[in-house]
Amino acid sequence: MALPLKITVLAAFVLLTSCRSDPISFHTLTPAQPGASRNGADIAIESISVPPQVDRAQIVIRQGNSGVAILDTDWWSATLADELRGALADQLSGGVGQHRASVRVDVQRFDSIPGQYALIDVKWRVRPLGAADAAMLTCRSVLQTSSGPSIEDLVTAQQNNVKRLAAHIAQTATGSRCPPQS
Repeated sequence: MALPLKITVLAAFVLLTSCRSDPISFHTLTPAQPGASRNGADIAIESISVPPQVDRAQIVIRQGNSGVAILDTDWWSATLADELRGALADQLSGGVGQHRASVRVDVQRFDSIPGQYALIDVKWRVRPLGAADAAMLTCRSVLQTSSGPSIEDLVTAQQNNVKRLAAHIAQTATGSRCPPQS
């Protein structure tokens, strides 16, 4: 009777340890020093849309030419659309208190490939506020940053892309023309 009891206890222990999951790491698109690189613009965000494949709390990475992986242990601190909204709001607020323009952001692609790059392809529309004759400008930015192999490297690369996107939007809001594609 002692041997079957030992086997049962050992089997239960093995099952319990195999069910243990790794802790979830949360990431954000807002840099560690919020506003440290603000561009002085004061632009309200009207709307943000993100492809449904990546608009979730879990980080989604590309695998190969046609695959994606939804990471179980690496999450955004909110859905991707909310993360992007928060990061852009941080970069586009000049602290003056009165918005000079508003922007609508439509993300076409948000790719993250460990060890290669992070890419964001965005169509956006800026509308100057307060000027009756000001026209809405529609622009596009395709921003790609090299990335190291870790998820933290990918997040840092995407933070850089968001910072550059905010600079494009601010430049357009103050200069009344789309930045050149690079």
